Amino acid sequence: MKRSLIKYTATLAVSLSLPFLSTSSLANNISFESMSQDISYLASDQLKGRASFSEDIDVAAQYISQRFDEIGLVPLAGNKNFKQTFSITSIMPKELAVSLNGQAISAKNLGMASTLEQIDWQNTQEFTTHVIGKDDNMRQVLAQINQSGGKHVALINPAHSKLFNGYRRYFAQGLNKLSLDHQGAIVMVLTEQTSINTIKVNASTAITKQTLTNVVGVLPGKEKKQEIVLYSAHYDHLGTAPTGEDNTDVIYNGADDDASGTTAIINLAQYFANKADNARTLMFSAFTAEEIGGFGSRYFSKQLNPDDVVAMINIEMIGKPSKFGAGNVWMTGMDRSNLGQLLNENLKMKNTQIYADPYPKQNLFYRSDNATLARLGVPAHSFSSTQLDKDQHYHQTSDDLASLDLQSMHQVIESLSIATHGLVDGSITPTRVDVNKIKGHGKIY
Repeated sequence: MKRSLIKYTATLAVSLSLPFLSTSSLANNISFESMSQDISYLASDQLKGRASFSEDIDVAAQYISQRFDEIGLVPLAGNKNFKQTFSITSIMPKELAVSLNGQAISAKNLGMASTLEQIDWQNTQEFTTHVIGKDDNMRQVLAQINQSGGKHVALINPAHSKLFNGYRRYFAQGLNKLSLDHQGAIVMVLTEQTSINTIKVNASTAITKQTLTNVVGVLPGKEKKQEIVLYSAHYDHLGTAPTGEDNTDVIYNGADDDASGTTAIINLAQYFANKADNARTLMFSAFTAEEIGGFGSRYFSKQLNPDDVVAMINIEMIGKPSKFGAGNVWMTGMDRSNLGQLLNENLKMKNTQIYADPYPKQNLFYRSDNATLARLGVPAHSFSSTQLDKDQHYHQTSDDLASLDLQSMHQVIESLSIATHGLVDGSITPTRVDVNKIKGHGKIY
């Protein structure tokens, strides 16, 4: 797709923003006009929310590929183009019936997460039994089961009915798996009963394969070309939702989440390509499927040696001012490596800094694509400006271009262009993340 095809949308956005053109005191590395054009298109109604598996996300991938080509990036070694296409397995529950101690359990009191095509359990030797009493931590028990994998039946006290229904609805949406190397299932039963004398569990799932695409561009390094600095963001979002009597579609534009981050990596690529003096190899990856489980970053991580990745700068939701003020950015997992400390050395002379994650209770270090690489030891962190305690647009249709502060966003990208110079020129190398202190992926859901 040529950029001229989106000229109207881009021109409109820039014209609306012209009175507020950034006069950054930091630098003039990033073109405000180019940034505005990119996010105007990626967050436009034309892309209908960039849902995974949709035709619209393929259009977005084509746009990003075109931008990488214009910038002068090259594909990953072995790839013919910038698209990194792969398949995942989608598993939808079809039926679930349970008879416990001679009594049929109502469907509303059953839930299941399963990677098995068929289940036919008739005795307790076929699975592990868990009893979750009214005073137990249901969420913690299910998380432990998920980490261990295997086959399980959980008898859950009705005191947990609200949380049970939340899990039940979540599991009913189906599972997506990068592979089916591990087979397992959790069958949940909401019941007062605390023991199993007799049981029959019959269940089935529909298993299909679907295709997804990352977009990855490379700026080869010079003196230290075997060492990689990864800039990333996810370009997928939630798509559309039918509403109203005429069943018209409401678009989840995902302007902040994460057209803003995708725009940042495109424009950082433009900046570093223009400089053409990067000692290390720079990779710019627009990941797919973050919203449904981070499968883009998971697949990507298997295509390279994580020991070669010096750092990962994952950019997630930078379209609005942070609690530290407009143009300021914070990072997750500041204590996991010394990356933040090193980046801030470059920002001292500009009288600004990257702040520590102000929302530690939200476990944000694990909630974006950085977590996959961090689990492999990479100093991988997400950089954001979102105010989680005040943002009313998160995963709402109102997360559109009009909700953004483009001047603040521009300042954030400028800050990252300055802060990461030491990574790019090879003068700084952050400490690795201790993989023994990182939670692994669940095996079942």
